[in-house]
Amino acid sequence: MGDFLTIPEIIEAAQAKLPEPVWDYASGGAETEATLRRNSSAMERWVLRPKVLVNVRHRDLSTTFLGHRLSMPVMLAPIGSIELFHPDAALAAARVASRMGSISWVSTMTAASLEDVAAAATGPLIFQLYVRNNRDWVRDIVRRVEQSGYSALCLTVDVPVYGRRERDLHKRYDPRWVLPRPNVGEVTDEGYPSQWDWEELAWLRSLTKLPLILKGVMIPEDAVRAVEHGVEVVCVSNHGGRQLDHAPATIDVLGEIVQSVAGRSEVVVDGGFVRGTDILKGLALGARAVLIGKLQCWALAADGETGLQRALELLQWEISTALALLGVPKITDLGPDCIAPAAPI
Repeated sequence: MGDFLTIPEIIEAAQAKLPEPVWDYASGGAETEATLRRNSSAMERWVLRPKVLVNVRHRDLSTTFLGHRLSMPVMLAPIGSIELFHPDAALAAARVASRMGSISWVSTMTAASLEDVAAAATGPLIFQLYVRNNRDWVRDIVRRVEQSGYSALCLTVDVPVYGRRERDLHKRYDPRWVLPRPNVGEVTDEGYPSQWDWEELAWLRSLTKLPLILKGVMIPEDAVRAVEHGVEVVCVSNHGGRQLDHAPATIDVLGEIVQSVAGRSEVVVDGGFVRGTDILKGLALGARAVLIGKLQCWALAADGETGLQRALELLQWEISTALALLGVPKITDLGPDCIAPAAPI
């Protein structure tokens, strides 16, 4: 066993190591942070329904995502300023994901080029795109993604403008201008395309045959429309509570979005998923897998590549233990019968 035996130890180590502005950037949310708190507190509004006298001696945590096998239903979310938490973070995340049988989602805004991250990985990668108001730039970066061998393209759609993150504003801290952005290049616009709409999505869909993921979907109507536009994966996300204040928790809207797409796309989710039981709840409500963001930052800050691998190992341990106690031998057998709404503690 590694030095860390629990996930809270990793979080405590990260807080001890990080400068306060960087800790707040990773851990905070928009304005009053109501969405951030909902992501966390909503986990208590769902309980697991254990079955007994089930043979759970052998548990299978594996699943698939876009045809790729995952050793467990956890992937690494895209984080724009990930190098704030470790100088080699984007490359480290790609290496850890490959070793652990997972997938790292690589942000446009990393300080490492998408080509360098691809060279560091031995498993599949997904590229997360923050579009610019410049079609030539979009066309060029999509070609780079294809040529580098990425398995899918993820368009983040919940940042038409940058959210008001008051912890950062109070400290006059803006990490957007701290790190190099080799994937952005010389394009000069700010990168928050407030005029992008469904027609622009259709144009992006026409550019590539890569599977397309839409990240930031929070209502069933948008999920259905995404599927109609050829989107293969809907990612239910409120940007970790960092964009719209007073939005719902992702786990609370997940079920209705899964029902709305009716199997026509895969559904994944992020937002407040930190423990193994959180992940089981997301899967029971219909998600194919869960993305971790804040925990990824904290693990990298705690102990770099080793810390991130340990975080995934602890999640694997927690998931396996909870699965056994739930009386479900295979992760793919999780369903609505395994979960119920409940009053929060």
